[in-house]
Amino acid sequence: MNLHGKTAVVVGLGRSGLAAIHLLAGSGAKVRANDKKHEAELGSLAEGARSRGATLFLGGHPDEAFVGADLVVLSPGVPHLDAVRRAHDRGAKIVSEVELASWWIESPIVGITGTNGKSTVTTLVGQMMERTGRPTFVGGNLGDALTLAVGTPASKQGGSVVAELSSFQLEDIDTLRCRVAVLLNVTDDHLDRHGTFASYAAAKGRIFGTQAEGDHAIVPAGDALCLSLARAGAGTVHTYGGTDGEVRVIEGAIVDTLSGLSVPTRELGLRGLHNQANACAAALAARLAGASKDDIAHVLRTFRGLPHRMVLVRELDGVAYYDDSKATNVGATVAAIDGLADHEGQLVLIAGGVDKGGSYEPVRARMDTRGRAVVLIGQAAPLIRAAFTASTVPLHDARTMDDAVTRARSLAKRGDAVLLAPACASFDMFTSYAHRGDEFARAVLALGGTEGATS
Repeated sequence: MNLHGKTAVVVGLGRSGLAAIHLLAGSGAKVRANDKKHEAELGSLAEGARSRGATLFLGGHPDEAFVGADLVVLSPGVPHLDAVRRAHDRGAKIVSEVELASWWIESPIVGITGTNGKSTVTTLVGQMMERTGRPTFVGGNLGDALTLAVGTPASKQGGSVVAELSSFQLEDIDTLRCRVAVLLNVTDDHLDRHGTFASYAAAKGRIFGTQAEGDHAIVPAGDALCLSLARAGAGTVHTYGGTDGEVRVIEGAIVDTLSGLSVPTRELGLRGLHNQANACAAALAARLAGASKDDIAHVLRTFRGLPHRMVLVRELDGVAYYDDSKATNVGATVAAIDGLADHEGQLVLIAGGVDKGGSYEPVRARMDTRGRAVVLIGQAAPLIRAAFTASTVPLHDARTMDDAVTRARSLAKRGDAVLLAPACASFDMFTSYAHRGDEFARAVLALGGTEGATS
């Protein structure tokens, strides 16, 4: 789209919004910046938008910000507001920030989505592609906004762009094409935004809808929903994991049946059985994007994981303490519990926060088998407690993270693990999942006792 002289409205003045404003202004568009927050709340972000020539409409979403707009760019997390719908009815094109970025990206895009695991897989694939020697950009929903890739060597022919894509970002794409598209899983999440599971799954599936013949669609073997979404697109469907995936665990090793890659799972830098599936997905995506088996094997052996994703904080008095604060939905918490299946003891789970609309029954089912106890925090504690009505696993309430860690320690026995995997958002008690994880780690490290392994 030739944007010179066009009027573009960017809604949401976070990092993605500011990057979009910069790109639009550089393309000759007349830019308006809109956010529900007031200028005092936005601080340097508002000044950054103004310095790029944007006209600011702050403290709400007035129609005057959208009247006459040719293009409306939505930052991640911004819903379809009434004012945006009216702008669409007047003829404005509505797109996400990642769609906008894709108009200028010439290099192949590896896109990765899913309810859980997408940041880990995105980072793995990014490091694998970097080892090829190609200029590589890694971002999207993770780290840098995709618009920041525009104009870099990674965005040109011969480069590589690896993008984590959320359901919010995928909702409003029209032409963004992923030469390699990965859908890791779809479980209940963001139902407060999407309304129904079907709507949420459809948003995830849009990653395949813009693919062309010769592109690659990657999904977990045996996942009927993910397979159906992938087959709706034009890309060639590949599977990983299970008993027949192209890349799967065979006799204790991550094996690519086509490239000859073989990395014993004991040599993986990542902990947890669920991360073996993530490793398989990343290895398949990177191979299809052009990485060698040696590049892939090196990263699988050396990558130690992202913060707050199944990080072993400490082993104290024979109890292991794991921080998986990024487990912000039920599916992620179930994956975290399953990931500790090879842990010999039982689990004390710390869970709770802001409810996201899913059922907690899958957590109860896992804890009925593996659980020593559950310590509840935050607003969702009554909802989680209700799901455990018929369970024999004892539940305990905690008002603070320090209280939760102290209670968990008193409940755990030698050989057990204490797992922070909240199944909820963090914003009732903390500023982010990272803040929640940091507070957990601080409280754990403040405990007195004898350092030592769980055996």
